[in-house]
Amino acid sequence: MSRIPVSLIGARGHVGAELMRLIVDHPCFDLVHAASRERAGQPVAEQVAGASPGLRYSAPLPDELPVLTDGAYVLALPNGMAGPYVEAIQRIAPTAVIIDLSADYRFDPAWHYGLPELADSAPRRLISNPGCYATAMQLAIAPMGNMLDGPVQCFGVSGYSGAGTTPSPRNDPDALRDNLMPYTLTGHVHEREVSRHLGHPVEFMPHVAPHFRGLTVTCNLHLAAPATLDDVRSRYRAFYADAPLVDVIDEPPHVRDIAGCAGATVGGFALSDDGRRLVVVAILDNLLKGAATQAVQNLNLAFGLDGLAGLDACKEISA
Repeated sequence: MSRIPVSLIGARGHVGAELMRLIVDHPCFDLVHAASRERAGQPVAEQVAGASPGLRYSAPLPDELPVLTDGAYVLALPNGMAGPYVEAIQRIAPTAVIIDLSADYRFDPAWHYGLPELADSAPRRLISNPGCYATAMQLAIAPMGNMLDGPVQCFGVSGYSGAGTTPSPRNDPDALRDNLMPYTLTGHVHEREVSRHLGHPVEFMPHVAPHFRGLTVTCNLHLAAPATLDDVRSRYRAFYADAPLVDVIDEPPHVRDIAGCAGATVGGFALSDDGRRLVVVAILDNLLKGAATQAVQNLNLAFGLDGLAGLDACKEISA
């Protein structure tokens, strides 16, 4: 089959770099366009090994995007910036696939919410990629959905790559040294996202730590009826039996073990003496399963490919 052309809009950031690497190495996709105002004119191959030698970053206005009628556009822009590009793509390439990594369409019923392990795999054209924390929380909570009683509390800690590349205290290694920085402790967009898509209230408390990549969420679930650890473990293993990018382990997972890995790990199951309070830990690489590899999963499914095409379980990283 001919390779499928892909345009990446928002190629400068950490996630953009991961996406370009994954698309360039993919057996079925062809990175034909990469948009970045800051790098306009520079060769993409200087940053991404294997990229076409002639491919250079550009800075097009929405109506200046390439027309990829049978291809895909991946938007890796900050929240609030996707709209003009989506509108333009709908005009110039109405049959193209659009995957948006921002929060702009996660609450829009016209868009498919693409968490592959919890959604059907039917091809879609408009796909909203879930947030990184939101992915981890949903993977930790979903298997117990019909047993929950009351809000789930989630304590999250992420590496500072999750704060993006625009300078702020939350991605400043000096400000984070020997520190743990809480932020947006109520009403975080991922709190609202998970509550909506699980159909159950979640209370989320995020923090930033000094490490670069990877996140962990510790979720406190109140249960409507007593459970046993054996039942809980069996329930999670059965739920994710056909989800090769989700590992279920008994012991608490460590975030350093997930850096550079395409999937997520759920484990650390602990029950109160009365069996009515369950604690579950989930970890993932916020740049990969929290963003880039999940986008590639969604691209694969949109074009009827194997959902794991082009995704290695783990890779060697230098960051």
